[in-house]
Amino acid sequence: MLVSPSPDITRNEAWLAEREHNVPRGIITAHPVVLERAEGSQVWDVDGRRYLDFVGGIGVLNVGHNHPRVVAAVQAQLGRISHASFQVAGYEPYIALAQRLNAMIGSGEAYKSLFLTSGAEAVENAVKIARAHTKRTGIIAFHGGFHGRTLLGVTLTGFAAPYRQNFGPFPSDVFHAHFPNPYRGITAERALAELEEMFATTITPDRVAAFLIEPVQGDGGFLPAPPAFLQALRNIATRHGIVLITDEIQTGFGRTGSMFAFQKAGIRPDLVTVAKSLAGGMPLSGVVGRAAIMDAPEPGGLGGTYGGNALACAAALAVLDIFEQDGLLEHAERLGVQLRAGLLGLQRGNPGIGDVRGLGFMQAIEMVDAAGAPDAGLAQRVIDAAREGGLLVIKCGVHRNVIRFLAPLVTTEAQLDEALAILGKALSAVRR
Repeated sequence: MLVSPSPDITRNEAWLAEREHNVPRGIITAHPVVLERAEGSQVWDVDGRRYLDFVGGIGVLNVGHNHPRVVAAVQAQLGRISHASFQVAGYEPYIALAQRLNAMIGSGEAYKSLFLTSGAEAVENAVKIARAHTKRTGIIAFHGGFHGRTLLGVTLTGFAAPYRQNFGPFPSDVFHAHFPNPYRGITAERALAELEEMFATTITPDRVAAFLIEPVQGDGGFLPAPPAFLQALRNIATRHGIVLITDEIQTGFGRTGSMFAFQKAGIRPDLVTVAKSLAGGMPLSGVVGRAAIMDAPEPGGLGGTYGGNALACAAALAVLDIFEQDGLLEHAERLGVQLRAGLLGLQRGNPGIGDVRGLGFMQAIEMVDAAGAPDAGLAQRVIDAAREGGLLVIKCGVHRNVIRFLAPLVTTEAQLDEALAILGKALSAVRR
């Protein structure tokens, strides 16, 4: 409980002081801001200051903060049943959500869905399912990929700091291949050649249970996998009996302009992990995959007490209704074009922006020094200056020098113009 702050400090400062005393330092907060309310693409702190939120709960709020239809769905479900655990007794929202996602991702093929609580939990269960199906143990993930903070999650994640620290030993039989990054000289052809070299020198394909890949790397720097690379990976997986898992936790639900990023490449994965924007802010994740693969674990091998909570499933059904009925994908495509054009315009006047990249409304800028090397300090100064101007953004990238934009898809064109203007002023303020 907050003691009434001194007249010399704000309520925000008082709460931050309480945070220092009560929350461990291992969980960082990107901005020294304590929020009180939110709506759409806007948030207000405890002192009433407004910010444009271009973080969206780290890609969780594609339909915006407190969307009225999500709120109504949760309120209605709360009056029926809030939690029973699907492992004890079923309930309609879980099964109805599975039906809809299976049809959406399976496109006529038999798919099944398992619901959990966090993205990391979805990834871990996808690995379990792939291993059960193939009777193999090897998992190939990619440098720069991010797959969660559990021990297996950080093992699958393709960079060390800050996630691995001294948390080991880590699970075995996890290997990392190169992910295409044209800006840093890693072409799709080179990445595929190095994958074949891995098969020859590190792990033979008959020992590999699954490929795990983000179609656009999230925390690794908003790097899109070229469609030809994903198509080649799909062919390699099919040829060797390897399960292809696409991690759509950050890319899913319209972020890239299609419902899922793998659709841009014209492929169909064997398993898809979903979370974040699935339930409009409620904690829900899932694994959606080919029925024969999903049925590989024996009864009792999958589950979790809170997995597929009834309130979260009701929220997710409302989210899918919003996408189907409100033209959100088309709006996201227009926003993506507007954001990319704005960022490219800012790049022309700012040599510190080395690269503008992304897919759809999932865009980022990579900050570099005069020699083109990653400049994490510059990125942080821009982020801080943008906050002072009323815009919240966060960083990503292996070197933490990439500024990413995860605004809700309900952002208006006027709000996006406002955000770009604030960003432009921030870049000017910190220019060397």
